[in-house]
Amino acid sequence: MSHAYNMLSVKDFISGMMDVTAKPDMSSENRIIQQILDGDTEAFETLIKVYQGRIFATARKYARRENEVEDIAQEVFLKAFRKLSSYRMDAPFEHWLMKIAVRTCYDYLRRHQRSKVASFTDISSDDFDLLEVVGEDQNDQRVQQEAAKAIVHTVMESLKPASRMVLTLQELEGKSVREIAQLTGWSVALVKVRAFRARKEMRQLLENIDPNTY
Repeated sequence: MSHAYNMLSVKDFISGMMDVTAKPDMSSENRIIQQILDGDTEAFETLIKVYQGRIFATARKYARRENEVEDIAQEVFLKAFRKLSSYRMDAPFEHWLMKIAVRTCYDYLRRHQRSKVASFTDISSDDFDLLEVVGEDQNDQRVQQEAAKAIVHTVMESLKPASRMVLTLQELEGKSVREIAQLTGWSVALVKVRAFRARKEMRQLLENIDPNTY
């Protein structure tokens, strides 16, 4: 397949955030993919328009800055384009693409791994004050939930890459152990081990938070 569809064209396209295209059925999608493999590289833009929302949403679970999210999305689509000939068209393209997305996000986490010693400087005293809110009022409960989410998000960022990946997939996305294994390329046994270690790691980090210091 031609490599005329280069990094610049992918970046320019996804940065433009063009309108999302309705997802075609599998046979139509396979025809588009065959067009690309036959040399019509511009047809790849159709796949970007269909899946850019899903890829951006996935990237935002692992990166905070929008420029980093765009970089991850760009890398995902570049990998997909370059590896398109390996897609066998016997399963939904989305499943194949999401494997690339998850593994790219994992690579991103490993490249940007934070210190093993958790730092909670991003957690403000207001977060802890909000957690003290008690009452039947629905607004109070909503604010309390948002405060808890802020703390959990900060703790998640302090986890090791494998721990953050497995907890995000299992707890936030509701993926099964087998689904996680398929997405990450890890064995089922390894997923179970990493999930166990991730929960232990998160408990230890939460135990280290002292609200009295804020």
